[in-house]
Amino acid sequence: MDTILLDIKDQVATVTLNRPDELNCFNYNTIIELEECVENIRMNPNVVITIFTGAGEKAFSAGADLKERKLLTEEEVKRNLYKIGEVFSKIEQLPQPTIAAINGYAFGGGLELALCCDLRIIAEGTRIGLTETSLAIIPGAGGTQRLPRIIGESKALELILTARKLTSKQAFSYGLAHDIVSPAELMEKARELADEIKKNGPIALKQAKFAIKNGMNTDLQTGLQIERKAYEVTIPTKDRKEALQAFSEKRSPQFKGK
Repeated sequence: MDTILLDIKDQVATVTLNRPDELNCFNYNTIIELEECVENIRMNPNVVITIFTGAGEKAFSAGADLKERKLLTEEEVKRNLYKIGEVFSKIEQLPQPTIAAINGYAFGGGLELALCCDLRIIAEGTRIGLTETSLAIIPGAGGTQRLPRIIGESKALELILTARKLTSKQAFSYGLAHDIVSPAELMEKARELADEIKKNGPIALKQAKFAIKNGMNTDLQTGLQIERKAYEVTIPTKDRKEALQAFSEKRSPQFKGK
């Protein structure tokens, strides 16, 4: 059975972690399959936006597969740690916008995957957290770095040091989720958000994401230079000319990503 499912329809890629009986935990094979899937998306000109979610009704992902972890040598644990960190960075660096549709438990690496995404929608009644310190380890796939950048240093310290599990409402109040919906509405809401985004110019979406992601890690003046260069990429595009033509003709533009 494939541990990662990829469906591409109407310019939206949906990536599903497919180990529902194991709460969609990450074993080494799942990490490798996820990497292959992400590379496919990166190179696919027909993908404008990507949704990540989990199979089944219980979990987005409960993190590392602890059953596998018990059988690994220390070197194999380091191998897994390096690889999952590398794959999550590739997800964060996808040029296309990304949405995490958190359909159930998201603990440890599961929440770290969601933190790699640009936007997060969470189902009512679920729980999430970076719980690694309760296992005498720390978040190792970017959690200690991405969480404080999203919710602030103090709140990140609170959640990581306590290994606290948040309800969906608490996750929203902490700024970890952009919206809360019923489990039955989760994927519909994610696709509605994807549709709202993908109606805009594909090249502009990529350049806006590039400018924000890279500008946030530098000073304001450097960030403004990054923005200007990203804007310049859009100037010679056919899509920009199409937008101006559509405006003058009072119709919706038909973008081609060119």
